[in-house]
Amino acid sequence: MRTLKYAILGLINREPMTGYDITKEFNSNVLANFWYANHSQVYPELSKLIDEGSISFEVVIQGEKLEKKLYTITEKGRKDLMKWLVKDDPLEATPKDIFRLRAYFSDFLDLDELSDLVKQQKLKHVQKLESLQRIMDRTYPVPPSVKTREFGDFIVLESAIMREKYYINWLDDYLSHISRA
Repeated sequence: MRTLKYAILGLINREPMTGYDITKEFNSNVLANFWYANHSQVYPELSKLIDEGSISFEVVIQGEKLEKKLYTITEKGRKDLMKWLVKDDPLEATPKDIFRLRAYFSDFLDLDELSDLVKQQKLKHVQKLESLQRIMDRTYPVPPSVKTREFGDFIVLESAIMREKYYINWLDDYLSHISRA
């Protein structure tokens, strides 16, 4: 399944966008916490979507000479998106986590090395949690209504905060096992 297709259709369904705007969205604070795409992935997918009739574009002039393509979703694209949104997919494979792979082989490290490694990882997740919490506090002091665009951003950000809290708790548990060894 081309999940990127639906991510792009969803973004363009919200508002017409350029390829640059789409790539920028994939790197935004909220979206990048659960999905990302590189510039090199976005443009080939846009070409496929045009060929399929899921999106169209118009060339607009910015400034005096700069041309850019502004993409909009077609009725076919909107129907495909809506069909995908209500589809019940099976769970995907567990995402890869380099640190957990290192933890799996932690018996090769001495206790000081292992403790340092876990503490460094915890610091990164604490910093990430603090960053996410600042975004949440600044952007959503009050949770938005469910039927708004903002609610999707809010609920995904809330999930990212919960993910970081869980990871930090797991690292604390890991450190307690190390300290008892």
